[in-house]
Amino acid sequence: MKITRLTTYHAAPRWLFLKIETDEGISGWGEPVIEGRARTVQAAVHELAGYLVGKDPARINDLWQTLYRAGFYRGGPVLMSAIAGIDQALWDIKGKALGVPVYQLLGGLVRDSMKTYRWVGGDRPAELVEQIAHARAQGFDTFKFNATAEMRLVDSPRMIDAAVARVAAVREAFGDTVDFGIDFHGRVGAPMAPALLRALEPFRPLFVEEPVLPEQAEYYPRLAAASMIPLAAGERMYSRFDFKPVLAAGGLTILQPDLSHAGGITECMKIAAMAEAHDVALAPHCPLGPVALAACLQVDFASHNAMLQEQSIGIHYNQGADLLDYVLNKDDFACHNGHIAALPGPGLGVEIDEERLIQAHRNPPDWRNPVWRHADGSIAEW
Repeated sequence: MKITRLTTYHAAPRWLFLKIETDEGISGWGEPVIEGRARTVQAAVHELAGYLVGKDPARINDLWQTLYRAGFYRGGPVLMSAIAGIDQALWDIKGKALGVPVYQLLGGLVRDSMKTYRWVGGDRPAELVEQIAHARAQGFDTFKFNATAEMRLVDSPRMIDAAVARVAAVREAFGDTVDFGIDFHGRVGAPMAPALLRALEPFRPLFVEEPVLPEQAEYYPRLAAASMIPLAAGERMYSRFDFKPVLAAGGLTILQPDLSHAGGITECMKIAAMAEAHDVALAPHCPLGPVALAACLQVDFASHNAMLQEQSIGIHYNQGADLLDYVLNKDDFACHNGHIAALPGPGLGVEIDEERLIQAHRNPPDWRNPVWRHADGSIAEW
């Protein structure tokens, strides 16, 4: 079998799909994208195509190493996202060629279903109680929401009070019948993070995500020592080499590599194993589309330390299309009591509606994340 062609489809809401075709009629799908930089990653994918066309898609490890090492300059969000989507598609081809789900090729199931959670509250957190109540009626009991909107490096105690009031309202409304993670989203600087973590402790969040920016990772062990709340991070780390010093330093309870940013299935299985060796849980980051979710689930079902899976159904970014709109086998992704069962189909287990994708590709949105500014006009972290 030889790779014959790579085709990309840019589609609403902010997704990029990749189809890799072979001379034996088997095709694989991947999702190589950086949110807000779809065109940049698309260009990177096609630059890498010369390493792939004419090659045997079954040699995933060799192709991965070639894509990573042959260009001399390596790492970073754009290149690793391009490699991630290619890697996903290669695993999809291999599973389809052998007639088994990818998790079987990774050693088989360690669980029968995977717990997922729902996003609520939007970019500037609001209406948390109402949105959680709606999602609970659909069978979900685990959620994630942003802690704050803009926050200055040293901000007023009123910002902490407002965040606490929102979380307190959720606990008052639902008691211990729900779990939730709180995303600081890199908006909270190192000077404010200890106070905000301490103030949130009584409400027992499941975790706090990106308590500080990944550029300030040296604060993770200090914050962990000062708070009982489990800390999570990883969506802006792009390879096992980015995770290596963070795991060595300690401080994180949960790693959140993104299967569309951190080198795909091949690399994230290694990251998951590194985390397991440090007694750290895995909760892959995935506010993206169905191929990305399917890739995450393949890793989840083969990784003992996987504990929770993000998925984007109903997320506030999904304008123009939702998680399963380009999927033919929607029933395989159904959530029952917040869990998704092991995907039964071969490869990644997702069947893409290519005709609908072609239509969407004709007029894709040029999604960009908001640019926020503080009251004094200075740029704010989004």
